[in-house]
Amino acid sequence: MSRDILVLGAGMVGVSAAWHLLERGHRVTLVDRNEPGRETSFGNAGIIQREAVRPYRFPRDLATLMRVLPNRQIDIRYQPSGMVQAAGPLFQYWRNSEPERYARIVPEYAALIRHALDAHAPMINAADAEALVRREGYLEVFRSTEALEQECRLAQADAQHYGVTHRVLNSAALAEMEPDLAAGLAGAIHWTQPWTVTDPGALVAAYAKACQEKGGQFIQGALRKLGHDGNAWRAEIGDEIRSAQQVVLALGPWSKHWLSQQGLSVPLFVKRGYHMHYGARGGARLRHWVMDAEIGYLLAPMRAGIRLTTGAELARHDATPHYQQLAAAEATARQLFPLGERLDPQPWMGARPCTPDMKPIIGPAPGLSGLWLAFGHGHQGFTLGPITGKLLGQMMDGEPTDVDMAPYRVDRF
Repeated sequence: MSRDILVLGAGMVGVSAAWHLLERGHRVTLVDRNEPGRETSFGNAGIIQREAVRPYRFPRDLATLMRVLPNRQIDIRYQPSGMVQAAGPLFQYWRNSEPERYARIVPEYAALIRHALDAHAPMINAADAEALVRREGYLEVFRSTEALEQECRLAQADAQHYGVTHRVLNSAALAEMEPDLAAGLAGAIHWTQPWTVTDPGALVAAYAKACQEKGGQFIQGALRKLGHDGNAWRAEIGDEIRSAQQVVLALGPWSKHWLSQQGLSVPLFVKRGYHMHYGARGGARLRHWVMDAEIGYLLAPMRAGIRLTTGAELARHDATPHYQQLAAAEATARQLFPLGERLDPQPWMGARPCTPDMKPIIGPAPGLSGLWLAFGHGHQGFTLGPITGKLLGQMMDGEPTDVDMAPYRVDRF
């Protein structure tokens, strides 16, 4: 039976949910304060990461903690006020990163990742977005043989358990694939399955356009109020009020606030990230997406230039941007590849919505009939948006789901 559904949030997750619900014949209105794909989905590394079956864990070994403590690293930095504000969720994150707990989380996380490419494919086709997508995988480069061998052992295990494919490149093979990288690297892992996207925001926008072509509506305006009168949900969007039988809350890091307005608390916290685009000096060319694995940043040859993305910053969502992490990454990246001038007026910053057990929240809001949740994807909202939308559609229509959804329900907290 066709229903009126409001989807709040036009990032990759929200747009994907709207697309699948429209495919199912529902009447869908997509809502965001910005154009689709302009928030967190805009600024990521642009990789649909089929290989990312292991979520990012909180460091627990003493060596890593001592390395991070001075707060000068590229892969992770923190602001003390943000650590204090998120102390509870971060403690649970640390606990869930303990080896036995983490070992139980990985297969539940991987169950979603395994569907990522198959879920994106029909949406790419429907959006006529093939020109944005490359199917060549990406390179994770290593400076030391020890680190390369350690990652190779994990890659072999992931190949056996989760069907992840890869090639190991020695220094000569890496130089052949990326001749303009600095000499002296130990080698790389070429993750062969992932797809890369030359403009992540444009892909989300293309998906949103495909939603409108299916008859979906888009309202650009700030959400001011959300409430339920027993029969329908009412959303005040700018000066407009919209009613619907069901609502999908897919507002990324803002979801916690709006859910708390309904009396439901979730342990969501953010990891912020930065990016900047660059030219290249001396006719150099970056041919693949390149992750500097031991340092913790990524270079991506995108339409806007070579995008450098940082690791994570643990901070309050509304805290002032700290660009030192980006500056440190840039200085190191210039030693790896001959980056040219900065191309953006200022660095971009976004916030990833994270949960203490590293898994997204997908499913019904308990005690709030008609409210559905789709957020908390951490580093992988861009990868997991389409499979989230597909699974959410199956749940909302009362159908069997392709994946057991119990591990992602909000009541697990």
